[in-house]
Amino acid sequence: MPLIDNDDKNLIEKKISSTSVFDGCLLHVFKDDIELPNGNKAVREWIKHPGASAVIPLLPNGQIILVRQYRYPVAQVTLEVPAGKLDKEGEDPLECAKRELSEETGYTAEKIWKLTTIATTVGFSNEFIHLYAATDLKSGRQHTDDDEFINVVKMPLSDAVKLVEDGKIIDCKSIISILMLAKQIEAK
Repeated sequence: MPLIDNDDKNLIEKKISSTSVFDGCLLHVFKDDIELPNGNKAVREWIKHPGASAVIPLLPNGQIILVRQYRYPVAQVTLEVPAGKLDKEGEDPLECAKRELSEETGYTAEKIWKLTTIATTVGFSNEFIHLYAATDLKSGRQHTDDDEFINVVKMPLSDAVKLVEDGKIIDCKSIISILMLAKQIEAK
């Protein structure tokens, strides 16, 4: 839920027109002419994204399941929570989280709960990622998409927290998921 205060009404920008610049498989880039709160005109370039879900699986022994994969835009292998985009408009984010957990790790979960929803890059994209945690896991066979190459990694949650603190885990959805789960467990 947006945090809009009555005092914030003087911050709202109004769209005058919108031009589609690029229509790709995943991303759609727009260039919008807008009117600023003071009446001046400006341009906003932004990316439309279908949204995504991510899930941090927790094993009974306190280990979590992460995935290692090469991320082309940052040209490196990253350590992340399992995640993927919503496949169709209106897809239930919880169903997406369950699907991605199964595809990327082979695991299914009896219990899944929502941690939060994050807006990943509010300056140029409308992407929201729904973050979940999962327990009561049952192992199965990994079945990634044809263009996904993923290694499954198990480690203690405390080790993952240390990797976040040391700047070794750089993916924001993973950082938030790891820290939120650790805080929930610590509060119990």
